Amino acid sequence: MGGRGWFATKEAGPIMATPDPVPPLRLGFPVKVLGQPDLKSNDARKWRSGPHLRVSLEYLGAILGYLDKHAIRMYRMSSDLAPYATHPDMPQFHGMIRECAGDLREVGQIANERGVRLSFHPSQYVILNSPDPKLTAKSVADLVAQAEMLDLMEQGPEAVLVIHVGGTYGDRFSSRRRWAETYPTLPEPVRRRLVLENDDIRFGAGDVLAIHEAIGVRLIFDHQHYWCLNPEGLDLRETLAKFLATWPAGVRPKLHYSSPRTEFREVKRKDRKTGKATTALLPPIWTGHADFVNPIEFTTFLRLAAGLPDFDVMLEAKAKDLALQRVRRDLPRFAPEIAPRFGIDPLAADDLDDVEIEDGED
Repeated sequence: MGGRGWFATKEAGPIMATPDPVPPLRLGFPVKVLGQPDLKSNDARKWRSGPHLRVSLEYLGAILGYLDKHAIRMYRMSSDLAPYATHPDMPQFHGMIRECAGDLREVGQIANERGVRLSFHPSQYVILNSPDPKLTAKSVADLVAQAEMLDLMEQGPEAVLVIHVGGTYGDRFSSRRRWAETYPTLPEPVRRRLVLENDDIRFGAGDVLAIHEAIGVRLIFDHQHYWCLNPEGLDLRETLAKFLATWPAGVRPKLHYSSPRTEFREVKRKDRKTGKATTALLPPIWTGHADFVNPIEFTTFLRLAAGLPDFDVMLEAKAKDLALQRVRRDLPRFAPEIAPRFGIDPLAADDLDDVEIEDGED
């Protein structure tokens, strides 16, 4: 990949790097912290208990401390950070984002000072191509709330909202066109931060590239989704290059990477007549994410991307931060020439974190 990179020094430690004009590539993970399970990602209390964004931000502050301890510079926040903030039947929660403007600015300043790239990936229920205008309006409200939080946190243009195209509703091309028609009507803060990702069962890389060509929205390349859904037979490197080119100069793209699960799936079944439960072993579904990242496949992908613009990598492995830390151990072994681009000393792999899951809540 382009850029001179950062090369770690022995004095700085295994993943501390000597500054270079090109910042190191970042690895990130989403939401849950498995290396320290007592860290909560959001205030998950039910509405009767009065959950609040202020509580979620306290949790986020603790997570930022954990990220700094382990030199992790990218993190996807929970889409439920502001509980019930847009619920149509609970107006008592609607003002919490503005109430927390100061708290958001404080947490955002910490993230900025530590070089942590933040993002949201709204839930699967946030859909902009629904034929039902009520569902679309509710989705827009969720996006507005998350964009407002990022703005109040004073995050730069790298802090994005990642969504999929949505459902096909019996006509994939009409559904694709409906998304493109909705995008220009979105409030400016949402358009400024919204990025579109190829998915694994409905709208592949070719679909989102067509939407980009129509309206100019930035794109997120998902490597596993590309392999699961590519009916046009698009070339991997060429497609990746097109996705990266949708980002403006000076704003580093990011992409999603995960490995598919390969083990048997355990499916519990109950006999209707006897009521007896049994467990069946079924083959894997390739759209499922593995706990960790296959280092051979990952480094093969990174080598294929050599010469393309730099990008950060959000790891969507089930083991979350543990998978990220394992990747940092694996890169020096399987790709010592690439490890420095992530700020990793290729000679110091044995000194990197190898965190075990502690007892605690899920």
